Amino acid sequence: FLALCFTHARGRLLSFSEDVSMGVDVGHKQRKVVRKNPKSDDPYLKLLVKLYRFLARRTDAPFNKVVLKRLYMSRINRAPLSIARLARKMRGADRQNKTAVVVGTVTNDIRMLKTPKINLCALRVTEGARARILKAGGKVMTFDQLALSTPRGQNTVLLQGPRKAREAVRHFGPAPGVPHSKTKPYVRSKGRKFERARGRRRSRGYKV
Repeated sequence: FLALCFTHARGRLLSFSEDVSMGVDVGHKQRKVVRKNPKSDDPYLKLLVKLYRFLARRTDAPFNKVVLKRLYMSRINRAPLSIARLARKMRGADRQNKTAVVVGTVTNDIRMLKTPKINLCALRVTEGARARILKAGGKVMTFDQLALSTPRGQNTVLLQGPRKAREAVRHFGPAPGVPHSKTKPYVRSKGRKFERARGRRRSRGYKV
């Protein structure tokens, strides 16, 4: 009787294993996050995403796909661009009559004394930067106005702010104190009694 029960149970297990397919072991290290929508709840940003998603799908211009991708980005990856850097990037003879496109914020820079004439399209322009551009005879437009005038991105120059200019980036890299490291330490202050022992003086082992 026991042998009969064992044979019956074994047959059921074999048939069950044939029916159930093998599961896929998905490791967390293979996960790659790709944004398909912005995290922000700004209704105007969502309308721009809707507009450029349509243009990216219905036109073959890479410009619209790049703008759409940058509209999804976090604010850290949409670094602000100063008006001085913008003027420097648009200085070339081949860029005189083109529109600068910045998917981010354009800020004022008081160190620049003279503002050239610039045609600009940006997500946001600070009050000081806008006043200087308009006073110089330039033009500031929004992305919906750009989509109406140049739906394929003709005669435009896509620009980005410096992402690595944040103070936090100075702390990234090889540990402070490691030979030839240029990483900034998280230290309370810079003075006589702060991190001045081993690794900072020849008399205390070595100096970086």
